[in-house]
Amino acid sequence: MKPNLVLAGLLSCIAITAAAADRLPVIPIDKYTPEQKKAADDFQATRKKPVFGPFEPLMHSPEVMTQARSMGDYLRYNSALGNTLSELVILITAREWTQDYEWYVHYPIALQAGIKKEIADAIADGRRPVGMSDDEEIVYDFSTELHKNKRVSDRTFARADQRFGKKGVVDLTGINAYYALLAMQMNVAQYQTPKDFKKLSRMPE
Repeated sequence: MKPNLVLAGLLSCIAITAAAADRLPVIPIDKYTPEQKKAADDFQATRKKPVFGPFEPLMHSPEVMTQARSMGDYLRYNSALGNTLSELVILITAREWTQDYEWYVHYPIALQAGIKKEIADAIADGRRPVGMSDDEEIVYDFSTELHKNKRVSDRTFARADQRFGKKGVVDLTGINAYYALLAMQMNVAQYQTPKDFKKLSRMPE
């Protein structure tokens, strides 16, 4: 390859990286509007930590950030599914959206919550896991159908309804939708992961 073409390629990569950082950049605290400051204070009071991760790009619309945080307070920590199955849903959603930061954060949390490493790794590879429990299989089938087919079959719905009840079905749908929202926002923002993180491969179209 000619030197000028190599230089052009390097400059292009630098420009793309800079553009990614500039899409929805993290807003310095001293630059917050009154609405952003209130949203950040509410976040700190509820989550016991400063705004982080997907909520940083969302701070460009503090009302959306606050509403998203509020929904997440329930769906992540208090849903009818419990934490272990919720983390399985989050991994499935992160994989379906090839959302690296979501995977980076929740992969270790899922393992700690009781999801087997073999199951999580199969999801990362885009394979159907083997050795799932009945509950995990119901959640996996429901979530993957919802993401891939944009609907859920009667059989899959009936299994979820029988096991978790209608409240559980709504919560299961909500967790998928909520983490898809966060994945969308971070993909749009091109939110970065640590440099040493091995990124997910792109799912085939």
